[in-house]
Amino acid sequence: MVEHLVYTERVSGSSPLLPKYKKVSILVAFKIKNKSYKVTNNKVQLNFGNTLVEMLPVYTVTSSKGELTLNVPSSHIVPILRFLRDHTNCQFKTLIDICAVDYPEREARFEVVYNLLSIRYNTRIRVKTSVNEITPIESCASVFKAGNWYEREAWDLYGVFFSNHPDLRRILTDYGFEGHPLRKDFPLSGYVEVRYDEIKKRVICEPTELAQEFRNFDFSSPWNSDIKQEVLQLPNK
Repeated sequence: MVEHLVYTERVSGSSPLLPKYKKVSILVAFKIKNKSYKVTNNKVQLNFGNTLVEMLPVYTVTSSKGELTLNVPSSHIVPILRFLRDHTNCQFKTLIDICAVDYPEREARFEVVYNLLSIRYNTRIRVKTSVNEITPIESCASVFKAGNWYEREAWDLYGVFFSNHPDLRRILTDYGFEGHPLRKDFPLSGYVEVRYDEIKKRVICEPTELAQEFRNFDFSSPWNSDIKQEVLQLPNK
């Protein structure tokens, strides 16, 4: 089974603002017997990434497993997402997910990741940007309607603030929840616990109490070389 996919490639020498593109036919060979495939689109990925660097304010472009990853400044995230959605040779019209990663050792500790899908060209792209605890990032809800709840989830779990969001509220944690549970510095036990009170006949929140007696743990293991094992001798008959 052999299929031809048509991608686009920027013609060298054209203007970066008004680039000209030509169609490039990429041969995709698929072997049904051993269920393996080989896609020779590395050149297209490289050319497309170089074109995005010339046309957009992008820090770096990397390629992994056939997908491009753009590292962009947080101040330009909305124009870049709109470009990737509307440009003829991009057509990333579907926002799959928005997620965040916490790196406490970095100055801009939160890395916000946008995963986009182009149904027309059957390809994906990943857009990354970094912010700190106090720097807001522009909401993409005006570009992708699906970003509304994704950004609420990132705000609820990580505390990443999205400016100009139509309804930035918590979406997973309870009312009155303190802190953001997916931050690396958030305690595993949390700050409050929820239980049902038989006297008040309702659910109440109380400060977390971990009442437990002191226990002395013995971490010795018989598999350690410095521990001698006693040999059990059977009685003679």
